[in-house]
Amino acid sequence: MTDDDGPTWPPTMFTGWQEASEQAMEQQQELLKQMFQAGAGGLDMNQLGAMSQTATFKTRVQSGGRISIPDAEREALDIEEGDIVQTVVIPVKRNRE
Repeated sequence: MTDDDGPTWPPTMFTGWQEASEQAMEQQQELLKQMFQAGAGGLDMNQLGAMSQTATFKTRVQSGGRISIPDAEREALDIEEGDIVQTVVIPVKRNRE
């Protein structure tokens, strides 16, 4: 048996994933560009340093519009109850009829 005996996946399946990945990367680059252009408009060097300590995750909106930061991210970023954090919200999927 050779490695070629496994299932073959249609190329269009990977094309969709690649396109979605490229779009996400472009959006992130645009966001960073806008942040850097803000310059004196409120973005200081402390905030730029803080950008190296970021997390990206998906979560559900709970009652009252609340969201939760997963344990692993809170630990990695040393976030404790009462800390003030800044969020960027991008809707991923809507479960509406």
